[in-house]
Amino acid sequence: MSMDEQTRLSIVNYRCQKAHLLMRDVEVLMEHKMWNSTVNRLYYACFHMISALLILHKIEVRTHVGLRQAFGANFIKTGILPPECGRIFTRLYDKRQSSDYDDFREFTQEEVEDLHPQVQYLLKEVDRLIAELN
Repeated sequence: MSMDEQTRLSIVNYRCQKAHLLMRDVEVLMEHKMWNSTVNRLYYACFHMISALLILHKIEVRTHVGLRQAFGANFIKTGILPPECGRIFTRLYDKRQSSDYDDFREFTQEEVEDLHPQVQYLLKEVDRLIAELN
């Protein structure tokens, strides 16, 4: 079932807003030194922004792995976005998986402070691309 253009654009805008709101959560979580939760929110901010980009391009995915693969195939390998964006998202995906599912995995302040500007860069690049196309 294909969605109409207005609905599609509304979803794109909603997911972009959600990504930005999650980055506000990140600031609060960092202040409270909640590093694993911060990694989770950083990941989901990127997840929502990238899903907005895919939806804008009418690329359907059903899983987190599918989203990662579609992002890589359609925007990284094609040179639309720099390779670093793909590396950041892959690293973030792995860290979120580890944070959520591995016993005894506790992220450090240093790890999160290293990841934070990388995520900001990725979000800025994807947001810019969405704005150009929207």
